[in-house]
Amino acid sequence: MAARILIPLLALLLLPTLAACQEKVPAAGDKTTTMNIDGQAFTLELALTPEARFKGLSDRDHIAADGGMLFVFPNVAVRQFVMRRCPNPIDIIFLGPGGRIVAMHAMKPEPNTPEGQLHLYSSDWPAQFAIELKGGTLERMHLKPGDKIDFAWDDVARLAK
Repeated sequence: MAARILIPLLALLLLPTLAACQEKVPAAGDKTTTMNIDGQAFTLELALTPEARFKGLSDRDHIAADGGMLFVFPNVAVRQFVMRRCPNPIDIIFLGPGGRIVAMHAMKPEPNTPEGQLHLYSSDWPAQFAIELKGGTLERMHLKPGDKIDFAWDDVARLAK
């Protein structure tokens, strides 16, 4: 008798926890997702299309301390990013398909630099994701190549075009 009452009660208690876990998994049509990186929550804009990935954080006067962008590619390859029309420093984290960090860079603004002369920041290893954060964020974190960032990587990878 107690088990018949206890099991539904536990299910009701766990339901909000399960819903909270699902909220961070982006769905088709979402423009942002929340991700915990090194103990800090970030609200990241999603760059899921070639156009969004090309534009990235270009022309932004401000990047919030807890903001940034998650670039999602439909395949795994060595990636190269540039600081095209970016007036503020940006930190970038390249990740493999399972969320393991393959490279990180502190990217510096390059005002008035022609497109073909912009510095290339490479993943060096195949990557499927990149996270851009406000410049200086990586200095405060304890991340290194090989670390894994836990997230629903398979789910978000399905959204890439």
